[in-house]
Amino acid sequence: MKSFVFGQYFPTDSVVHALDPRAKIAAIVLLLVAVFATGHLAYFVLWALFTVGLARVSRVPLRTVLRSARPLIVLIALTAVLHFFWTPGDAIFSWRFITVTRQGVELGAVMALRLFFLVVIAGFLMLTTTPAKLSDGLESILSPLKRVGFPAHEMAMMTTLALRFIPTLMEETDRVLKAQLARGADFESGSLFRRVRAYIPVLVPLFVLVFQRADRLAVAMEARGYHGGEGRTRLNPLTWRPRDTCAIAVAILWA
Repeated sequence: MKSFVFGQYFPTDSVVHALDPRAKIAAIVLLLVAVFATGHLAYFVLWALFTVGLARVSRVPLRTVLRSARPLIVLIALTAVLHFFWTPGDAIFSWRFITVTRQGVELGAVMALRLFFLVVIAGFLMLTTTPAKLSDGLESILSPLKRVGFPAHEMAMMTTLALRFIPTLMEETDRVLKAQLARGADFESGSLFRRVRAYIPVLVPLFVLVFQRADRLAVAMEARGYHGGEGRTRLNPLTWRPRDTCAIAVAILWA
């Protein structure tokens, strides 16, 4: 739980941290599209080099960047294994009804690497952008949709709060788990059904804590005069600079 970094901000002084959040959002979207379009294993070597270079420029430890993909390791491995066994082609291993094909191994590796780099590169956005700036950037990008009645401010606020409270939710889960273990709970022995049932005493207080935090957050926002985005001003307005244009250009060229 403590190693869960998705949604956390890593404070440091770097060029990437100083970029306009709108530039970072646009650049990350371009890079994610390029990652999803990558279809050959050799190109993922370039994505690995890009990840290392971006970590150096942003001054975020590479270990912290890679830990952002840890929660999805099981999903990534499952995706690869499913492609190993269910993709038709030239068999390289066969035992009874199990057949592994060369095309399946290649496709499984490509899909697993796609998911891995999607999560890692997307993690840079939250590691280098504060929740407040991320909310301002999302609202600015979505603001043209206000003309058709789209609640841009509310959507940006909800998205930012959801991302902001992911680490908090992990901390609450860890605290409840330790409390239940101290009371003699057993989450590792027995059948799968029994282990799933053992987590019920964790889920119930966790949901109560989540709703209590949401209620306190709502009261705090109302006490500070928050009534939506109409007429709101910002202490630090977003300003587009030449370095932001350069960041977009670099993302386009790399993609």
